[in-house]
Amino acid sequence: MDGAPPPPSPAGLSAYVAVSQLLGLTLLATTGAWLGRYRGGVGWHSPLQFNAHPLCMVLAMVFLQGDALLVYRVFRHEAKRSTKALHVLLHGLALLIALVGIIAVFESHRAKGIPDMYSLHSWCGMATFVLYLLQWVLGCGFFLFPGASFSLRGWYKPQHIFFGITLFILSITSCLLGITEMLLFKISDSYSHFVPEGILANTLGVLLVAFGLVVGYVLTREEWKRPPLAEELALSMDFKTLTEGESPGGGSQ
Repeated sequence: MDGAPPPPSPAGLSAYVAVSQLLGLTLLATTGAWLGRYRGGVGWHSPLQFNAHPLCMVLAMVFLQGDALLVYRVFRHEAKRSTKALHVLLHGLALLIALVGIIAVFESHRAKGIPDMYSLHSWCGMATFVLYLLQWVLGCGFFLFPGASFSLRGWYKPQHIFFGITLFILSITSCLLGITEMLLFKISDSYSHFVPEGILANTLGVLLVAFGLVVGYVLTREEWKRPPLAEELALSMDFKTLTEGESPGGGSQ
């Protein structure tokens, strides 16, 4: 009925989303506190340029990516195209910020004469970024721009969802590897003595895992998936008819 209020969100969804945002903002604040208090802060074209790398990667590949995945759970009653555009924009913003973080670490290594791409962290991190970029390009091609048929979109959608969650997990894993690597490089002699910097960085790692678990739980609850609106079902049927020559009843024309 036109003008009727949208149905309420499923029980528990809003609470879990709120917890995810609280964890996300806390892990960003913890990252900033670690870099500011113990690593001298963040700069560009300076000895502090490297510190832009962990800050950008946590912001982009964890927080923004996680929020982009939650878009379809949070905006349940808005137009699908608007929700899709926000999903794409958040992922695109994450890619741009992550690229800044990658540039920061390469320029910092070049200035200090440090070799690149030799550690497990760098391998996993670069592979995750490249696959994330590919996932974004394919997602735009299949779902945002016209051209892909209804059946092709239907085939690719499960792959897109699976790799979206997988890349989120890989992003958190790469961050955890990076934290450990940085601690071993910077405070290897005192790390085992529970120094404050080590405790703070370990806390950041725990927050990353907690954020990932909460986001993953929201994404995998079947009853929390965004229900298709009535007009979207009609548009999907029209799109299938146009691209595959099928009538609404499913028969060939």
